[in-house]
Amino acid sequence: MEKYEKLEKVGEGTYGKVYKAQDKATGQLVALKKTRLEMDEEGAYRRGPAPKPLPTEVVKSFLYQLCKGIAHCHGHGVLHRDLKPQNILVDKEKMILKIADLGLSRAFTVPMKSYTHEIVTLWYRAPEVLLGATHYSTGVDIWSIGCIFAEMVRRQALFPGDSELQQLLHIFRLLGTPTEENWPGVTHLRDWHEYPGWKSQNLTRVVPTLEPEGVDLLTKMLQFDPASRISAKAAMEHPYFDSLDKSQF
Repeated sequence: MEKYEKLEKVGEGTYGKVYKAQDKATGQLVALKKTRLEMDEEGAYRRGPAPKPLPTEVVKSFLYQLCKGIAHCHGHGVLHRDLKPQNILVDKEKMILKIADLGLSRAFTVPMKSYTHEIVTLWYRAPEVLLGATHYSTGVDIWSIGCIFAEMVRRQALFPGDSELQQLLHIFRLLGTPTEENWPGVTHLRDWHEYPGWKSQNLTRVVPTLEPEGVDLLTKMLQFDPASRISAKAAMEHPYFDSLDKSQF
């Protein structure tokens, strides 16, 4: 801490406070996250402002870096479990993306409400988690990456639910109500109920500016059956990234 001068508090998350600070030696501006590990009370959570629209090449670069970081985690047997824009830090000068709050959700259950009674966001939560699956795997992070990808492209959240039920309905209205055919075992999950039988929509409707390869990658990330979702490693090889100079990462 002696290396840095704290300038101002920029946010407060479920697990602690984030400060803007300056490296005393180099003058570089950094984000410092002070983590509250003893959870006697549920942390406050604030929803940040909607992100500004991003140029196509920036979306591509950030998505690739996100996949690369998560592929590294998954390759070491670590799930993030709480990926969302608020947990992604960007060095604006170098356009380098960093994943924060890594693995904290392994240590704690994510509270449904903060002590300020604000709902903790469900927008990036995979349907198997929303439906009460007790065993889940790397697919939970891939679903979150898909939601973040769509949000970068369309400038607003893809599934902005304000309760677990509303979250599921947002998902089902776009992707269709899941069935045993496209998601074996779904009707046996703990919180499964009978839902209206929606038909799946074409994803281009919600991301009209996204090129066809991008829509294909997004579709592969937002598969209902977690076993059918593309892996982070395979996503990095997807044709969507063919125009990206990967050597910079």
